[in-house]
Amino acid sequence: MNNFKKIGMTALAASLVSTSVFAGEMSVAGSASMNWENYTGVAKNSTKAFSMGNQLTFTGSGELDNGMNVALSFVLDQNDDSSAAGAAYSGGPFDSHSVSVSSDALGTLVFHGEGGDSAQNAVGDTAAGNIWDNFDGQGGTKLVESRAGDNIIHYTLPSMVEDLTVAVSYTPAGATDSSDSAMALTYAGVEGLSVKYGKGSNDGQAVGLGGTTTDHDTSSLSASYVYGSITVAFSDHSNDNNTGTSDQEATSYKVSYTVSDAISVTYGVEELDSNGAAETTDAEYSKVTGSYTSGGMTVSANYQEADNTNYTTAASEDMEYWGLSLSFAF
Repeated sequence: MNNFKKIGMTALAASLVSTSVFAGEMSVAGSASMNWENYTGVAKNSTKAFSMGNQLTFTGSGELDNGMNVALSFVLDQNDDSSAAGAAYSGGPFDSHSVSVSSDALGTLVFHGEGGDSAQNAVGDTAAGNIWDNFDGQGGTKLVESRAGDNIIHYTLPSMVEDLTVAVSYTPAGATDSSDSAMALTYAGVEGLSVKYGKGSNDGQAVGLGGTTTDHDTSSLSASYVYGSITVAFSDHSNDNNTGTSDQEATSYKVSYTVSDAISVTYGVEELDSNGAAETTDAEYSKVTGSYTSGGMTVSANYQEADNTNYTTAASEDMEYWGLSLSFAF
């Protein structure tokens, strides 16, 4: 996105703080979209619906007189926050916010006040792009991941091996759950190839099938390769809990073809498997997407299909989705 506003900032007097910012600036980037979507199926046969997307990201950054860089990010996204009763920003326009401190020698430390990912979650999306997420609100299953959320620390180590990125994260204990940690490795040393591995925990929270409070260990491995106009990707995600009664395995692949600089087509598949007592079959998802981009405008259409969304063959667990979107970046 192109910045459309920059505000220069002068340094504060050094007597007020131990270090001061100089050569700082603030920028704002935005996006907006107009969407049409429709679900069909025995349990979900909705009317065609229109919706609007909107987001503004404010970023302030500067270099301290000790050579370190500091950046603040704050996102406004109407009604994208928690709607839970009593939530700090329930129904408001606020989304995520974070502050980061970095240098070439020390790496990058990010504190997410809200909306942060664990290191594992940051590399843990399925190859097809989490198709399941579009159906979990309609009664479908969820991918169990390591714990993330508010007040999480994410640290990316300084470069030690060329093309290898190492990151870790830590979430402190809450009132009813234990602290959690995660790590991730990303290697891009072969032209066109990217390999990612992440591992993390989610201990003491009610997550997964049935919302049972257990200790979870999650891991994810993915690889993508670009050859000319074709991109292929594969991912494998697993979750193990200490009871052994609702472990989860998710495999996914994607094939994308870039027809031209403006037109692309993608096909992706996801399959989620669980060993829970009530689960009799795998949940299966697929998606076909076509998009056209011109300047900062993108027109996209997609068709998604979900079968056995809660791990049984009941007819109510099969759904379809159609969507059209016109989006703008500025």
